[in-house]
Amino acid sequence: MSEFQGKVAIVTGGAASIGLDITRGLVKAGFKVVVGSRSEAAGAALTAEFGEAVRHVPADIRRDEDLDALVSAALGWGRLDLVVNNAAVYDDEGAASSRASWLNTLDTNLVSSAILSEKARPHLAKVKGSIVNISSISAYAAQSGRWTYPVSKAAILHLTHSQALDYAKDGIRANSVILGWTWSAPIAGLSGNDQEKADRVGAQFHILGRVGRGPEAASAILFLASEAASFTTGSELKVDGGYTALGPEGPGQAIALLTGGAASVR
Repeated sequence: MSEFQGKVAIVTGGAASIGLDITRGLVKAGFKVVVGSRSEAAGAALTAEFGEAVRHVPADIRRDEDLDALVSAALGWGRLDLVVNNAAVYDDEGAASSRASWLNTLDTNLVSSAILSEKARPHLAKVKGSIVNISSISAYAAQSGRWTYPVSKAAILHLTHSQALDYAKDGIRANSVILGWTWSAPIAGLSGNDQEKADRVGAQFHILGRVGRGPEAASAILFLASEAASFTTGSELKVDGGYTALGPEGPGQAIALLTGGAASVR
């Protein structure tokens, strides 16, 4: 029997894209999952796919009462073992981002993660549960025309460190997963729903020569929630295909440009 059998998780934004892959992975491992999303249609689809293993809560995570509803739904199963702060917005116009865009991005991507985790804290403490915050390679590198999203994802890393420190006395671990380009609704939209194209372009920036897959994110979360990670907290697990290991040279051979040779690129 899986160590996760009968355990309960909350996944924000768990009804679509990478979040749906996370929900699927947790359910397959034995979790019962409360999914927070704003889409009623997505909730119906979740019920059709997972039956009683998933509860959908129509939630705007910027509203404290909706965060309370997520926790209450989990406690309907009698416990809460894991919080996955996955939901995020891409309200980003770079340097031209308005105050409203800044506040919306930080409220959704960062503040709501902190508030939900704190509301879940007493219940996680009862079972020595854990928190997994989803961050991004965008937290590590300047990206032209993108400001609000990368800043929010960088802040998630420090939030995780603070949670790890202050929640340790409750037996709660907090970790981050750093995702590289991952096949998802945003990448599908940008590539014209062409996964081969996404992999081909992504190969220039990821050592493994492709973009990631949602189930790989789910596997990372399951590891961090498992007994195998019992001495892991405040950490950053990179599921980025080697993106952050590359410098500005990328996968080519920059020295060849100096010697007159051709720089090799995948």
